[in-house]
Amino acid sequence: MIRNYDDFCAELLKAGFSVASGGNDEGVFGLIKHGWDKQPPDSPLRWHTGDPETDPWEWRMRVLDERGDIAYGKVFFKKAGYITKEWYPYFLATRRPPAARRPSAARRGVASFAEDYSDGVVSHNARRIYDAVAEHGALPLHEIKQFSGFSRGEKSKFDAALTELQMKLYLTMCGRQQKISQKGEGYGWSSTVFCTSESFWGADLFKIAADIGAREAADKITAQVLRLNPSAGQKRINKFIGG
Repeated sequence: MIRNYDDFCAELLKAGFSVASGGNDEGVFGLIKHGWDKQPPDSPLRWHTGDPETDPWEWRMRVLDERGDIAYGKVFFKKAGYITKEWYPYFLATRRPPAARRPSAARRGVASFAEDYSDGVVSHNARRIYDAVAEHGALPLHEIKQFSGFSRGEKSKFDAALTELQMKLYLTMCGRQQKISQKGEGYGWSSTVFCTSESFWGADLFKIAADIGAREAADKITAQVLRLNPSAGQKRINKFIGG
């Protein structure tokens, strides 16, 4: 049983990945169900209490603030999830190489963003966001909207493009930040901060991914999913792997 933040991190590192949002494991795998009524009767976990030890909602930012081996973002079924450093290269490697010259809805592979944009793998709206984040190193959500030039009327386009970039592992969440007043003081609710996956992990992880074949990566993830959830269906597993 996961009883606190340390338990969660230990189990996540063993699993390698987990669906996180809504308490729905999407027929694949999720470490924790959402809501107090979904926990075992003697579980100390309570959602949205603000307790950093027993509130799973707080853990998504704690892993980003305190660790360097767990990524969090919209990475499964356009919903939130966790992927550990050990397993991230396998998700990177699950797309055909750029030489195939065929746009894919699956993960990014190890090509550069510019190469993938040229190949039609990513949308123009996604490029607007990516360029803004890459130029500044890391940006909170409210500044991404500002620097990428999306109007209020383009909210749905912005949201879809940001999800696209996370699902294809170009961008990842890397913390949170308040808005800054003219006096240099923080105010209001914190915004999620995004950075490139290369900035978050470093170049060495992408070198590891480059040496993993797409079939090898998919097979390894499939085997791990079935170890965690033997009843997972192959169609759901394929969607989980490919995005």
